[in-house]
Amino acid sequence: MAAPDRLTIGIDVGGTSIRAAVVDGSGTIVDSVRAATPASADVLEDALADVVRYLSDRNDVAAVGLAVAGFLAVDRRTVLFAPHLAWVDAPVAQRLADRFAMPVVLEHDANAAAWAEFRFGAAAGGHVVVLVAIGTGIGAALLLDGRIYRGAHGVAPELGHLQVVPDGRTCACGKRGCWERYCSGTALVDTAVDLLPTIRGRSLLAREAAADPGALTGRRIAGAAQDGDALAVAAMAEFSRWLGIGLAAVADIYDPELVVVAGGVSGSASLFLDDARDHYATTLTGAGHRPLARIRAAHLGDAAGLIGAADLARGPAHAGRIGPSD
Repeated sequence: MAAPDRLTIGIDVGGTSIRAAVVDGSGTIVDSVRAATPASADVLEDALADVVRYLSDRNDVAAVGLAVAGFLAVDRRTVLFAPHLAWVDAPVAQRLADRFAMPVVLEHDANAAAWAEFRFGAAAGGHVVVLVAIGTGIGAALLLDGRIYRGAHGVAPELGHLQVVPDGRTCACGKRGCWERYCSGTALVDTAVDLLPTIRGRSLLAREAAADPGALTGRRIAGAAQDGDALAVAAMAEFSRWLGIGLAAVADIYDPELVVVAGGVSGSASLFLDDARDHYATTLTGAGHRPLARIRAAHLGDAAGLIGAADLARGPAHAGRIGPSD
């Protein structure tokens, strides 16, 4: 077990990039590096070894935590499947612990982000906390009295794939009408496209999209909404509505005291969070006759996953923390 004051490395292993940082016991990043994510498992592990070697040569580190977007085995030693990575049924923790010559812990990226927000950010002190990480899709985590809930098989909670529209938009998971198909950065673009015929003449963004469909991105829509563009404002209103509807369903299941909205869209929370709270409050079962969860934007931004992974590598949650083989 690493001492609480020891430095650890947190790595966010994404589909396009590896972001790694040395993190101290207060959750502060003291050194960092970024690299491209290779396509094959062997080369990916080589790249991870390179970033760990680079950071450990410059800092006295005691352990490594990886935040992975994918399904992990219950013991968090094995990556069962990750849609944007090359690992399939791979004993990643042990292989990397042997290569790094130090302990390694794996964690789902949303769980790692939730842990970071609980330890150092918006979820501090929460007893029943749901984190909803909204980016390309929706990742989610549940914390119960400071413990990460993973379900019987280690893959809970997949809230982004709750069906909110029967026979709705097709989802990459194979189902139709999933929440993330109406409430994500990708969904924001799809909504704007659906709204184009009704708003085209009243929107600079609509004219840009007609000339170049690639101009419609979640980031561009959020920026245009800030400027009052009609298409962007309408798309953001739909996003807010679906966020509130989805959070009401989540509250019906878990009854959280606190919801933290994280991920790439959290930086634009001022554009949608108040409206989402209103939709949540009116859609919730028993509305007006039960307490409402507090809904906050995350504090740690896109660094939350690697900060959480680094902290989990230090402790206190050490189940699945793997050391080098003898």
